[in-house]
Amino acid sequence: MDKKSLYRSIPKVDVLLADEQIQGLIETYSRDTVMEAVRTQTDRLRAFIGTCTDEGEALGKINALKDDVARAVKSLHTPNMRKVINGTGTVLHTNLGRAPICEEHMKKAAELVTGYSNLEYNLEEGKRGERYSHFEELLCRLTGAEAAMAVNNNAAAVMLILSSLAKGGEVIVSRGELVEIGGKFRIPDVMEQSGASLVEVGTTNKTHYSDYEEAVTEETKALLKVHTSNYRIVGFTDSVTMEELLPLAKEHHIPLIEDLGSGVLIDLSKYGLTYEPTVQDSIAKGADVVCFSGDKLLGGPQAGIIIGKKEYISKMKKNQLTRALRIDKFTAAALELVLQEYLSEEKALQHIPVLSMITRKPEEVKKDASALVRKLKRAHLPARVELISCQSQIGGGSLPMERLSSYGAAIHPEKISVPVLEERMRHLEVPIIPRVVNDTILIDARTLQKGDGDLLVRQLKEQEVLEP
Repeated sequence: MDKKSLYRSIPKVDVLLADEQIQGLIETYSRDTVMEAVRTQTDRLRAFIGTCTDEGEALGKINALKDDVARAVKSLHTPNMRKVINGTGTVLHTNLGRAPICEEHMKKAAELVTGYSNLEYNLEEGKRGERYSHFEELLCRLTGAEAAMAVNNNAAAVMLILSSLAKGGEVIVSRGELVEIGGKFRIPDVMEQSGASLVEVGTTNKTHYSDYEEAVTEETKALLKVHTSNYRIVGFTDSVTMEELLPLAKEHHIPLIEDLGSGVLIDLSKYGLTYEPTVQDSIAKGADVVCFSGDKLLGGPQAGIIIGKKEYISKMKKNQLTRALRIDKFTAAALELVLQEYLSEEKALQHIPVLSMITRKPEEVKKDASALVRKLKRAHLPARVELISCQSQIGGGSLPMERLSSYGAAIHPEKISVPVLEERMRHLEVPIIPRVVNDTILIDARTLQKGDGDLLVRQLKEQEVLEP
């Protein structure tokens, strides 16, 4: 194998830049970008030839140089974050962006964020206003709270609350409620960043009223309840309720705070799901401050929503941390649109994708799954396709024990392995993220959105994904 000859076969940079295909890239993108791609791909080709032992393979790489340059340039200008088809059956899939936003809401939000808006301008008074004002009244009406605001996520909400109400003092919390919220971030660590000292009481499985009572000192600034929305402790357990803690908080004139995690505004037990405490329940039971996520069971954008007594919310709005943790104009717009849906429970269930997915009846999901199976069979793919029953889950640290009866399309490839098919599906123009169960590709129809089924079938057929 004559490697010197192979190196000489690599087109020179000026020759490549004069090529019609490369010239087209320069016109579409820029000369500097294309020049960088040419040099990078040429260097990679030389390195490949240096280790290659197959002359035919090396020549093939040389002939593909222009195509490799084109791919590199286009890849640089293609957004890395893109739409995917969620076939996993996990409704609030943290890795796939959690709550999908309603298309109609996105269109309205786009109108607001692509131009100027009254984000922090009071149109009535003609002067500066608050970005919270667009949804504060809605939140108060829906929850019964006196005041409300929002920051960029619920961990930030916890930190802001404690920084505003308990910095330099102590906060009492049960050991059974010291949760990890994902990505190795833990509530105790978040609390410490606020400047408040954590006082743990009780044990992992049992905490009594007397544990809180005995822990109160002159340094105690707040009592904190953390709803274990992402796990459950069952068996020999005991905990203290919000109502039971209320007299202790009032006696010592300290706020009672509840972190609900994945807050919900609708009683989901009416739709066959496990009861999850609603935000308005917490306010009604006496919580002074409540915080929860916007992009979990609420079904909105990522946000940490804080509601409660006006005196406490006012302190948070004046905290210097608020500037660092505040939401942007898109979040403010999307949050208002989602909250407006809750003025009618029927509309909320219909227009908020998360609520629509988790409350869908199994027979409705079966109908969609059956339609997908028929389309896959009509595509004559080299695979056996069948309708199967399965179970979906809520995900996103919400209702961890809940399983939803569902249906999906099971794909058994005939010419390639399941791992190869799963990898190819992830690398499609619109990636398909399935569930792999018992050496089978499963597409759970519960989490498919409008148009996903047709797009899924078209990609599998046109891209010959199931061919060897």
